[in-house]
Amino acid sequence: MSTSTVTYVGDRSQTVQRLCDYVELAKPKIVALELVTVAVAAFVAGAGLPDVWLVSHALLGTLLVGAGASAFNQWLEREIDGRMDRTADRPLPAGRLGAREVLWLGSAATVVGAAHLAFWVGPLTAALGLATWVLYVCVYTPLKLRTHANTMVGAVAGAMPVLMGWSAVGGRLDLSAATLFLIVFLWQFPHFMAIAWIYRRQYAAAGMRMLPVVDPSGLRPGMQAVLAALALVPVSLLPAVAGFAGPIYFFWALALGVGQLVCAAAFLVRRDDASARILLRASLVYLPALLMWLMMGPLRSLSSHL
Repeated sequence: MSTSTVTYVGDRSQTVQRLCDYVELAKPKIVALELVTVAVAAFVAGAGLPDVWLVSHALLGTLLVGAGASAFNQWLEREIDGRMDRTADRPLPAGRLGAREVLWLGSAATVVGAAHLAFWVGPLTAALGLATWVLYVCVYTPLKLRTHANTMVGAVAGAMPVLMGWSAVGGRLDLSAATLFLIVFLWQFPHFMAIAWIYRRQYAAAGMRMLPVVDPSGLRPGMQAVLAALALVPVSLLPAVAGFAGPIYFFWALALGVGQLVCAAAFLVRRDDASARILLRASLVYLPALLMWLMMGPLRSLSSHL
């Protein structure tokens, strides 16, 4: 192999690695959940297939604002991330990206995303996007080092994309919007309590005040997971009662809610890594499945008019 070929392969490998680092900087799993939530909210608010062009702009703006928030989060936590095995290989603590570069990327993504939402979607959706950014970056991130109440703030920020998607298609921020917001808000507690328990030692070493760090017995984290999962059962049934989800949704929501509640109760009783991992898997099944069935009502309504 010639020297020029080796150089080309090496440069290409570095380019691919850099692109992967940029993707990782955006926290793609979190952003993907935000995009799904925006799309589902727009679909439900529009009682069927919304304006595809409008929703596409809402998704692009949300993607940019969310990526900007994630970049700032990692910029602020670059030293903390270096203390935990699960985050030590992120681009900043690993030294593959510089702090100034990440700061510029995060700023550019946030400004462009907010401007895109304001121009192509509407000022309300843009304002909700910026409010989500502020909650996540300026409130939730620093609170992680101060109080376990950070989870409450993070859950609000995590549920805000519901309101973004709802407002993007002109839906009123009414009880229906609040119901979907509350579903996503409550879901985050059993989900995150499972994660925080599994990584409690790493969080403690990094100085983060997660509830399993504050209460290493696991009793309070378990109770929080159970109470949120319990509250989710009646709240998740409200769409069927309110009439924007069909009767099949009612039974699926009930089955999913009870299943997650059983896993949360098992975690409360056992308080070990195995039960936490089961609860985590249950939460990862719960929300996508619930959102899918929530869309079935508007979809059937749409098909009946075609």
